[in-house]
Amino acid sequence: MRWGAVGAGAALFSSAGAAVPSMLYNQPQAPADPLAPLQQVQAPVAPASPASPAGIDPALFQRAKAAMDQHRIAYRDVIGIVDFSQPSSQTRFHVVDLQNGQVESHLVAHGRGSDPDHSGWLQRFSNEPGSYASSNGTYTTGDIYDGKHGTSVRLSGLDWTNNNAEARAIVIHSAWYAEPQVLAEHGQLGRSEGCFAMPQRSQWEVMQKLTSGHMIYAEKLA
Repeated sequence: MRWGAVGAGAALFSSAGAAVPSMLYNQPQAPADPLAPLQQVQAPVAPASPASPAGIDPALFQRAKAAMDQHRIAYRDVIGIVDFSQPSSQTRFHVVDLQNGQVESHLVAHGRGSDPDHSGWLQRFSNEPGSYASSNGTYTTGDIYDGKHGTSVRLSGLDWTNNNAEARAIVIHSAWYAEPQVLAEHGQLGRSEGCFAMPQRSQWEVMQKLTSGHMIYAEKLA
């Protein structure tokens, strides 16, 4: 009787053991060596940003960004950069998306007082009323209005080199002499009276992104 009880107990244990999942009997893994050095987890490295967006002089781009910080410009998503080192035959008005680095470039005329010989190259800047010249420096855009040049964008000059912009009525407007057809025929654009005169289509594209407090930086470095 005693042996039978033991046998029954053994049989019962064996049968119950068969019902237990085998995963409970996996061999435990050896504990990690407490003296071993910790493995360093490498954080993903973001790609380095380029010194400047494609097609823009890096030195000019850095100056524009410094001006944005200096004047504490509120709108920092898009900026306009005008490279007057280039002739009027080139698309030298750049609209830069500072969030993704994309650039849209447009034709723009300079003032006749900046190019008396009509060579197509800007020779000098002036902030003086009656000079009919382009002015260098930092601008902010204002509202859109209808004036003598049609739909235009007001500008305010923030530097001593262009702080007469409002008094001189320096604005962004379209002009027939800034159209690509004029460039194709003459090899250069006509001249403004100091305004940023552009092809009509370009002006509309610029107005979509650079009005109401956005910054434009205009300069000639070479």
